[in-house]
Amino acid sequence: MASELYNTIDALSREKGIDPQIVINAVEDAIVVATRKYYKTQENLRAELDKETGKIRAYAVKTVVELPEQVEDPLLQVTVDDAKKVDPNIEVGGELQFPKPTEGILGRIAAQLAKQVIFQKVREAERDTVYNEYIGRVGEIVNASIKRIEGPDVIVDIGKAEARMPRKEQSRLESFAMGERVRVVIARVDRASKGPAVVVSRAAPELVQHLFQTEVPEIYDNTVVIRAIAREAGERTKIAVMSKDKDVDAVGACVGMKGMRVQSIIRELRGEKIDIIEYHEDPVTFAEKALQPAKVSRVTVIDPMEKHLEVVVDDSQLSLAIGKKGQNVRLAAKLLGWKIDIKSEEEKRQEVEQQMSQLVTPTATPLESVPGLGEGVVEKLTAAGVTTVEALADMTPEQLEAIEGIGPKTVEKISLAVNNYFSSLEAGAVEDAAAEDNSALPAAADGAAPAEGGLPVEAQEAQPENPDSGEQPAEAEEQSAASEENG
Repeated sequence: MASELYNTIDALSREKGIDPQIVINAVEDAIVVATRKYYKTQENLRAELDKETGKIRAYAVKTVVELPEQVEDPLLQVTVDDAKKVDPNIEVGGELQFPKPTEGILGRIAAQLAKQVIFQKVREAERDTVYNEYIGRVGEIVNASIKRIEGPDVIVDIGKAEARMPRKEQSRLESFAMGERVRVVIARVDRASKGPAVVVSRAAPELVQHLFQTEVPEIYDNTVVIRAIAREAGERTKIAVMSKDKDVDAVGACVGMKGMRVQSIIRELRGEKIDIIEYHEDPVTFAEKALQPAKVSRVTVIDPMEKHLEVVVDDSQLSLAIGKKGQNVRLAAKLLGWKIDIKSEEEKRQEVEQQMSQLVTPTATPLESVPGLGEGVVEKLTAAGVTTVEALADMTPEQLEAIEGIGPKTVEKISLAVNNYFSSLEAGAVEDAAAEDNSALPAAADGAAPAEGGLPVEAQEAQPENPDSGEQPAEAEEQSAASEENG
């Protein structure tokens, strides 16, 4: 029959939900501490609890060595010859126990010390039990009752342990009363020095998912599947659902007749807004749905690898699409798992115009392209951050003289070189324009094709065979004679 002490230990173990042997070990360790304090010894002490009688025996344990010179510490070691005087069957390497009287050792101070050791061991065991109980249940929904409120935190009872609900894990719409029953999500379990801290949440998306599974039979039997949830507790939740049965409307099933199902969930969440969206594999279509109630003009996939979308909406829909403090587009991005850039039609038009203007902007010309600028001058200008002809042309003489190593004469040289450079560019542009005009002229007035000399064929034939001979064509001679007669 078990002793009264053992029965007390067994009852304590069941109350704390820990192994009785852990408490027994704690009691034995406490007796060891008290015995060592009483005898003021550094011996290797052990204690044993007799379950039948309830007595606790203490022993000094020594290791058996063969030779006397091997005894380094008489408190911890004993020769085999001395050991055989106590136990004839002892062997080298074994352990010999020397009983220590325990009657009267548990004085007031020793008893207090033993009590502290027992409580410490029990608390440690309790921490491990709670940690092992809840570490595998993270994300699970449990029923809890409000136990007390400590500042911004709410302490709840979840069965075998107390849990803490910090302010950031609460909905701003909710307030709690002592003893109130609530459903919470086990968010995490921390192994803290003061004990395992079980943190629960009413702000986690898993709570909304659980509520829909409870209220919507089609979700419970897996006819309708919740594909994604994005939530900002106390503000708005977007939930994407998909039906596996073509005859079942996923959104309609979640809303319920006259909105009864979703209204029940909204009441549980103290009035939090819920948007139910039909899930689509196509990110473009899904983005259009996710940004409701705003109407989207068009969606463009910018980078499928980086999951980047650009959404363009009408100017009047921009604020609605973005939402209060960016909430609508932020939740839509969480729901999709894509980055969303949202722009109005006007912003997109301006962006396109800017891109077009950049395309027609002339490229920067390096300083080396300007004849007349020596290498030394180019180096000084480059060191000062002037690397293009365009930047150089925009500088005043005073700005040039401020550059180290450039004086007034060098400034004149730079100005002359830059002016000549731009003049040559303008002259080249004029020549190109003239060449284009000449190429656009007709070959000849009467349509005759130009010959190699660039003149019409008839004009070439009218030319004298030998221009140096001074002979004139016949028609020219007749005209000359006629003019002399008239004169």
